[in-house]
Amino acid sequence: MSRDIKVRQVRRDVKVLDRGLTAAEHMKQGFVRIKEQTGQTPVQNQGSSESVAYAQDRISHTAESLAYRGGKQAIRQGGKIGRRVKDGVQSVKENTRLKRSVRSQAQGTNSTIRQSVKTRNRSAQTVRTLQRTAGSIKTGGAQSIKAGGKAVKTAANSSRAATKTTAQTAKAVQMAARTSVITAQRAAYAARISAKTAIVTAKAAAKATAAAAKAAIAATKALISAIAAGGWVVLVILIVVILLGAALSLLGSNSETYTPVSEEVEAYDPLIRQYANEHGIGDYVELIKAVMMQESGGRGNDPMQASECPYNTEYANTPGGITDPEYSINVGIQYLASCLAEAEVESPIDMEHIKLAIQGYNYGNGYITWAKENYGGYSATNASDFSDMMAAQLGWSSYGDKQYVAHVLRYYPYGRLISTGGSGDLVEVALSQEGNSGGEIYWRWYGFEEYQPWCACFVSWCADQCGYIDAGVIPKFSLCSAGVEWFQARGQFMDSSYTPAEGDLIFFDWGNDGSIDHVGIVVNVEDGFINTIEGNSSNKVQRGRYATGDSTIYGYGGVMY
Repeated sequence: MSRDIKVRQVRRDVKVLDRGLTAAEHMKQGFVRIKEQTGQTPVQNQGSSESVAYAQDRISHTAESLAYRGGKQAIRQGGKIGRRVKDGVQSVKENTRLKRSVRSQAQGTNSTIRQSVKTRNRSAQTVRTLQRTAGSIKTGGAQSIKAGGKAVKTAANSSRAATKTTAQTAKAVQMAARTSVITAQRAAYAARISAKTAIVTAKAAAKATAAAAKAAIAATKALISAIAAGGWVVLVILIVVILLGAALSLLGSNSETYTPVSEEVEAYDPLIRQYANEHGIGDYVELIKAVMMQESGGRGNDPMQASECPYNTEYANTPGGITDPEYSINVGIQYLASCLAEAEVESPIDMEHIKLAIQGYNYGNGYITWAKENYGGYSATNASDFSDMMAAQLGWSSYGDKQYVAHVLRYYPYGRLISTGGSGDLVEVALSQEGNSGGEIYWRWYGFEEYQPWCACFVSWCADQCGYIDAGVIPKFSLCSAGVEWFQARGQFMDSSYTPAEGDLIFFDWGNDGSIDHVGIVVNVEDGFINTIEGNSSNKVQRGRYATGDSTIYGYGGVMY
């Protein structure tokens, strides 16, 4: 018998064992052996049960072997194809060609078996057995191929599903990570703001406590002096002031705006008391010190800047004319006493009339008469008007200090405890500048050597006139964004839905692009409109009017007066 190995061409350079042809060859050889054995056996009846049984056993064994080998081969091929899924469509096509080849082989095997059955002309039972065997081979091979195809398809689907699931999982993980980062950033920001606010609050509380203590010390000194002088009416007033100051410091009032006078001024205390008693204003020692502090800080030969006073009869009536500090104190106190009398000041806490008197000390007694006749008293606005009027009459660029009152009262321990101050002072100062153009006074005050956009400089300047920058109530800022950040850091910034109060700062975003472009001061809110006073509005100080909720309003700085 031939022992040739049956192979088939899979690809141009690859051959594999042709198990279909090999199986047919095995069956052929089996029939030959059966024939030989049958010829040697002396059995008269060729259809005997032993011969048929033997033939059936051999054929059954061969069929089972073929089915097993075919199934094993199909499984092996299916496994290989599954591993090649990731190689793409080419592998699927190769598997399809393999499937067709196996089917062709199965059909060839079937044909060969039929031919062998016809050739051998065995009993009907043997033929039927062979046909069933052939059918089993065909069915087993086809099912194996079909199962392999399904395995390939399932593997491909599983691969795609796994890839999609992996991508979705990765995306979900990425989103979760991004959300965690944002949440962490927000939490960190909130923690920083809370910590910063706590620090600012603690500093403000410490500052307020120290200022209140200084004010109490100053008041106590005045109280001792009052007792020594026998001023029992003033004694009662000062006790009330001290108690009120203590209460306000506990409640967090604006008492921290008090600034103690310098050591140079305190050094003149004996002389101040001497001439104060001599001119009948012994109860106003602390006010005299405040005036001296504003005029000179207690330095120079004319600490009261009294050279131009009508009571100076020994020196030239020109700035710096007096060269004797004691004479300056004597003349200055005498002049202040006349201002207090003309302003009708009743006590050291009569702030309404004291403001009129001390502005008169700066401008001259003529202002007191003019203000009383035309306005009934002092206001920041009429003080500004008087300055402009006198400057125009004299042909000067300026006349006096328009904010002299605010400058003096920051050194007066009773002024900030009793004065209503607050938002009204800031608005008054700002309104007193209405009509000024160019902004040079404001940006030069800030420290710039050449023109700069000056709306924020204007607000800062107004705040400084009231002592609010030193008090930490309003920041000194030249960039609008820096002002917003200052209020945000303290939890005092409100968005455009907030209804502002007098003296709040209003910030604008003209382009609604998140960039803060302008700032002003809220005068009041009426009939659904916000009235403002703004610097650098068409390059001058002028009023504005906006509907509440106007789209250009970025937000408000809530000033804690």
